[in-house]
Amino acid sequence: MFVLLGAAMGTLGGLFGIGGGLVAIPALGVLFGLDQQLAQGTALLMVLPNVLLALWRYNQRNRILLRNAMMLIIPSFGFAWLTSLWAVRLDPQTMRISFVVFLIILTVFNLLQMYWRKGDVSTELRHTHRLWLLGVGSGITGGLFGVGGGVIATPILTGFFGATQVVAQGLALALATPSTAITLFTYALHDHVNWSMGIPLAIGGLASISWGVKLAHSLPERLLRTLFCGFLVICAVVLALKV
Repeated sequence: MFVLLGAAMGTLGGLFGIGGGLVAIPALGVLFGLDQQLAQGTALLMVLPNVLLALWRYNQRNRILLRNAMMLIIPSFGFAWLTSLWAVRLDPQTMRISFVVFLIILTVFNLLQMYWRKGDVSTELRHTHRLWLLGVGSGITGGLFGVGGGVIATPILTGFFGATQVVAQGLALALATPSTAITLFTYALHDHVNWSMGIPLAIGGLASISWGVKLAHSLPERLLRTLFCGFLVICAVVLALKV
């Protein structure tokens, strides 16, 4: 069952460049009764190998510039580690409410920048000297919620930095990889990982994520963004029902 669930999450992770964590966290919390920290830690176990494979697939189709990736990765790694040390000590119910609010804000931001964004998208980024700021913000949300790289970075990369959706998702995966690893390490040290669930979820995700990446590159830009917004709304509603 967990392998099949992981396959569904892996497909969504490849499609949206998020590793599957956003759907795994609500599913584990609502369907299996895990508290917020345990759901996030278990989801991270599934997400890490999925992110690595999705990053490799995205890089095959759209080469990720190492300079841009490192400007995101270095600050993200440090802030994800510091924030995760704080997150494992928070009240689970407070964490869940905060996560729902985070998803709502992110959905609104995605919709605004999709319909009112100015400027053309390109494989060449604008304002690259400010990428480190995005790394800081993504690291904070990644350490706190177990997701952050793809979720927060993708809309900002498309809206402010002028990247196409698939280029943004590839960069977001590069950003998410090291911060996901250090956050998983921190959660595991504090016994916030269910290994018997997370390992089969990861196996299922690895089996399907490449198909999700392929699908992402075949969809029109606007449709992919609309699906992403709808996906965020569904996750927020499912989690809110558990609050």
